Amino acid sequence: MKTIYRLFLGAALLVTACDNDLDQFPSNIASSDSLEDFAGVLNAAYYYQLGSVTPIAVMGEFRADNALMDEAPYTEFDEYDNGLTAMEDQFFGPFYTAMYKSILSANNVIENSTDATEIGEAKFLRALSYFKLVQVFGDVTINLSSAPDLTDTSILARQPTSEVYSSVIIPDLQDAISALDVEINNGRASKFAAHGLLGKVYVTMGNYNSAEPHLAAVVNGAASAGLSLKENFSEIFGAENEVENSEIIFSTQVSSSITDEYTFGSDFWNWFVGDDSKSDFPVDPDLVAAFDAVANDTLEGGDLRRAVTLGPEELTAVKFPKEGGLGAEHDWIELRLADVILLYAETLNENGAAPAEVLGLLDPIRTRAGLMPLDPTTINTQALVREAILDERRLELAFEGQRWFDLVRTGTVDQEIGETVNSNYYVFPVPVSEILATDGVITQNAGY
Repeated sequence: MKTIYRLFLGAALLVTACDNDLDQFPSNIASSDSLEDFAGVLNAAYYYQLGSVTPIAVMGEFRADNALMDEAPYTEFDEYDNGLTAMEDQFFGPFYTAMYKSILSANNVIENSTDATEIGEAKFLRALSYFKLVQVFGDVTINLSSAPDLTDTSILARQPTSEVYSSVIIPDLQDAISALDVEINNGRASKFAAHGLLGKVYVTMGNYNSAEPHLAAVVNGAASAGLSLKENFSEIFGAENEVENSEIIFSTQVSSSITDEYTFGSDFWNWFVGDDSKSDFPVDPDLVAAFDAVANDTLEGGDLRRAVTLGPEELTAVKFPKEGGLGAEHDWIELRLADVILLYAETLNENGAAPAEVLGLLDPIRTRAGLMPLDPTTINTQALVREAILDERRLELAFEGQRWFDLVRTGTVDQEIGETVNSNYYVFPVPVSEILATDGVITQNAGY
């Protein structure tokens, strides 16, 4: 059993749900008045991240051009209209619930613990939760209390994404950077996880000047924390590769021994390998074509990531293998070094660095994939470098829940999807249950 969940079970009681997720004082935690040790509460904040895993995996891949659904209404992920509201109970509702429960648990630690490291971890998790929420829903309710007083329901009103970034996500991650150590412990927040996440946040905001020092801190300081790219791409994935994996900066631990907030189970890999009849053959032919496009970039005849990512017939995705009955033990990788390197390259390019400097950062990633370095004499403009980095991110991070969010933040949805998509559908529908429970104080996203 994963360490965090073993600790969680020692401190937790059964979880019960309320009609309004913001009105939950999580029943797995005792009143803060009776607690002196907040380790169990912190572990609850980690535990609730489990509920985001499968929804993010599905939203990030099936909404984009990497994966396809076969069965209605799930085919709505590729139909950019208001049809996604039919799947609230399976994806958006559990995700919303889990993130606010993680936030409530984190708030409890931040308000009441006297341990600086615990508070730093809690702030990292609160920032991570709010970052996921704004990526998925845009504007969201801000709650920074472990026991919010809802006699004034106006506090439930959704706040602008910019406010969520400026008043919660960025300051929380800045505080986490100050409080946490550089040491990478399996499944725990660290200084480099906070630097990397803050860099990604700034990139998502389009603030590349602020992103650069945080991403540079990870890339340039990786060795001091024992971080490095794995020699073989296949060594990143699989339950047997998770312990002390030098490439993984932060992951959400998944265990078959633990049920979670996502009532359908955190079996994100099942959607990719075709075990769910809603998508027997989930790989989008467009992703296969993307691998075909680099087939001549190496003397070996193709990208070595291809066989790790796609099944033998290239109809299913096998990046998270199920051999040996270990499928249900795959951790969800939230941040790994290759992701940060690619974000750093993107940041340098947007900040005006020369193509040779930027493309040189991609060399270790491409060499590991069996590909030749990119030539800065031909990829010699900011626009061409930008396109090369996005293409590299697609092949490197396929089925890690990143693709849709990359397309949205880079403004390339129409170009890559191949149709004009109304920007209303860049985000997902707010759970109707939340709108009804708050008598309309929480509102729906435009278009849904």
